[in-house]
Amino acid sequence: MRRQMVAGNWKMHGSRAANQALLAELEMSLKAEWPIDIVVFPPYVYLGDAVRMLEDGRIAVGAQDVCAESGGAFTGQVSAHMLKDVGCSFCLVGHSERRRWYHEEDALVARKFAAALEAGLTPVLCVGETLDEREAKQTEAVIARQLDAVIATHGVGGFARAILAYEPVWAIGTGRTASPEQAQAVHSFLRDRIHLQDAKIARHLRILYGGSVKAGNAAELFSMPDVDGGLVGGASLSAEEFQQICAAAAVRH
Repeated sequence: MRRQMVAGNWKMHGSRAANQALLAELEMSLKAEWPIDIVVFPPYVYLGDAVRMLEDGRIAVGAQDVCAESGGAFTGQVSAHMLKDVGCSFCLVGHSERRRWYHEEDALVARKFAAALEAGLTPVLCVGETLDEREAKQTEAVIARQLDAVIATHGVGGFARAILAYEPVWAIGTGRTASPEQAQAVHSFLRDRIHLQDAKIARHLRILYGGSVKAGNAAELFSMPDVDGGLVGGASLSAEEFQQICAAAAVRH
C-alpha cells in the first residue's frame, strides 16, 4: 500500500509567533510511530523559521509556489534552487488559486514542475475543475489537459518523483467537499491515465485530495483506494484538527 501523506497549506495566514506556536503544538501531538509523511507549506517569509524548528525531520517543509526560471532578473520570484537551499523538500505547483488569480496557464505550471524536479524538490502538482466545468461534465477533460501538459513537457517519468493533488475548485474554502465516491472517481481516472504510459509509476504515485478536508470527513475520504492522503487548507491552521486528520491517515495505512 502507498504510504499516506498529509500536507498542510497555510496559504497567506499566520505570523512568526503564531506559526512557531502551531508547529510546536503539532510536533508534540503527532505520534512518531505513525507511518505517514507530513508536510507543511508556510508563506515564503516563514520558510526559514519552519525549517529550523522542524530540523528533526519528522515534519517536512514545502513552498507554496516556485519560479519556472532558475535565476536572473525576475524581481519578486524565488527559484527552486533557492527553496532547496533554505531546506525545503517540496513545493506546490499549479494550485487553483495560482491558476485563477495569477492566470497561470498549463504550460507555465509544467515549467515550474520541471524546475522543481531539476532542483531536487518534490513537486505537488495540483489539478482540478471549477463548478461550471463539473456541471458541464468536463471534469475529466479539464484534469486530463492539466496533467497532459506536464507529461508533454517532462515525460511521465517525472511522476516517479512527484505527487498529484486533486483539488476541485468548487470545494476549496467553500465548506463543500467532494463525496468520497466523487474523489475516488477522479483519483482513479488520474491513476489510469498515468498507467497508460507507465504502470509502475501509476501504482506507486500518491494522489492527495484537497478540498475542505476536515477531521470530520478525513477518515471517509482516506478510505477510498486511490486517495492517498490530503492537501489540507484551513484545517491545517489548527494543531488539534490537523492532528486528527493525520490520525485518520495513519489508520488508513
